[in-house]
Amino acid sequence: MISQPSAVLALAILSFILTVIWGTPLIRLMKWIKVGDNIRIELSNKIQEKAGTPTMGGVMFVLPVLLLTVIINAVSLINPEIGGRSVMVPLFTMIAFAFLGGIDDWEKLKNKAAGEGMKARTKFLIQFLITLGIAYTLYAILDVPHLFIPGYPLEINLGWFYIPIAMFIIIGSANAVNFTDGFDGLAGLIAATCFAAYGGVALIQGQTFLAQFCFTLVGALFGFLWFNVHPAQLFMGDTGSMPLGAVLGVVSLMTGQWILLPVIAIIPVSEILSVIIQVIYFRVTGGKRVFKMSPIHYHFELSGWSETQIVQRFWLISLMAAIIGVALAVI
Repeated sequence: MISQPSAVLALAILSFILTVIWGTPLIRLMKWIKVGDNIRIELSNKIQEKAGTPTMGGVMFVLPVLLLTVIINAVSLINPEIGGRSVMVPLFTMIAFAFLGGIDDWEKLKNKAAGEGMKARTKFLIQFLITLGIAYTLYAILDVPHLFIPGYPLEINLGWFYIPIAMFIIIGSANAVNFTDGFDGLAGLIAATCFAAYGGVALIQGQTFLAQFCFTLVGALFGFLWFNVHPAQLFMGDTGSMPLGAVLGVVSLMTGQWILLPVIAIIPVSEILSVIIQVIYFRVTGGKRVFKMSPIHYHFELSGWSETQIVQRFWLISLMAAIIGVALAVI
């Protein structure tokens, strides 16, 4: 019998290989149909040079993860007595938010002059409705643990308050990773690190199916990074960043260790906080700024750091934070 760690490692390797194999023809197809990304005019000249690079690259890792997860869990999806049915929640989350992000990316491509996608209110409303269903499913159907606090051995029951908290976490995480996606390889590296951390936590808890899903996603992300590291051959787009963030929120909730999400996902949390701080300060002071530009990775670029320095240093911080988060989870 294959041990659980060996199984999840094998899945990660398999998803990596599948993603790399179909990556090149996918990029050729995207170039042929001309799904080139728009670049904000206020960004640096180096970033402006990337205009026209294919976007919507999230498809590259979403489809292999979908395929492998369905195949691996086919028997458990038919038999309700087997616990693999729970993996359908993060899988549904990934598909739903990938579809929403794809619509947003497509709207941006259609409106290249304005560079705008879906209206913010419309996008948030759809996120709210999708997330409401997910949060209710986690609470009433899967009955996942509500909250574990490091050092405290018992689960804390939040009652119905769990639903709005879960919605806030999923929506916040989706948008946090979305803000992180700005430099070659940044969002992919950070997300892969976070999923590896929560996959390890799920494995320790005995949630085999959830761990398998996490490491399948890690492998696919590394396959995507094969083409996305500097200089990127394609961009993740909202098609990839939004589902990654939303699924990360769901996985943290399913482990009951969502209170550690600001630690494990320290970079995405910092990115979205920098945007919130910048907007509030700008409005309160009548035009002044805390950062040279937000999200915060652009601030460091304008401060003289190279793109590769920012990505590498952010990833090192993320790696250390993930190690600390896992250590806290097993206390």
